[in-house]
Amino acid sequence: MSLEEFSRHGGLSGANKDGWGLAWYDEREVCLIKEALPAAESHQVRCLQDRPFVSPLVISHVRKATRGAVARRNCQPCVRELGGVWHTFAHNGDLPGIEVHARSQRLGCRPVGETDSEQAFCLLLDRLRPLWSGDAPPAHDARWHAVEAFAGELRELGPANFLYSDGDALFAHADRRIQSDRTIRPPGLWWLTRHCAAGGELTADGLRIEARGQEQEVVLLASVPLTAENWLPLARGEVSMARAGRLQSRPV
Repeated sequence: MSLEEFSRHGGLSGANKDGWGLAWYDEREVCLIKEALPAAESHQVRCLQDRPFVSPLVISHVRKATRGAVARRNCQPCVRELGGVWHTFAHNGDLPGIEVHARSQRLGCRPVGETDSEQAFCLLLDRLRPLWSGDAPPAHDARWHAVEAFAGELRELGPANFLYSDGDALFAHADRRIQSDRTIRPPGLWWLTRHCAAGGELTADGLRIEARGQEQEVVLLASVPLTAENWLPLARGEVSMARAGRLQSRPV
């Protein structure tokens, strides 16, 4: 995976200069790197460039600070354990009043930092806790409906685009975002699927993915289209699930 253009968005070509983070799954473990400096200035980004990793699921984020100090604790993605698996979350938007909303819900999960994004993640984990209290992972449709109900809650507070994963599936919720004309409106997320032949390469604005040894199906989700291809917008309020490089828009 190439991070060259990703780092440019975090300090050179973009305004998101207040930190960056990258989380990827390695079997049942999550590898997480976060820094409270521009990705464009990071030695760790260069190190990842030189030592590429293999993962079926990656979530990245560059931060523009609106709440909380410019500090590592306020960078994303956020990662927590629940039910014996690692859960990962990244949010783009603004959620005024979420602190009051969270206090009224008597959170079991408590945030470490001061961002509305981490408050949202803690709320989501509290919603999911009953599903993950058994010995086996919950069914996909049960997880999907729980995420969908939670997303509806967040939309009442403000723009709530997010990516959430339990390591098995990635859930994407689209809402509104600040567009290039500075208006706040949909779409909040875009998606693209690609087929990579064995030994082939997928290149987009901010990443490079190599198919080593076998054919792969790949799904990309981003705040804006990363290439000149036919990216499709997710509708406002839509929750989609990605597994094994394929995107589903309804539970099956």
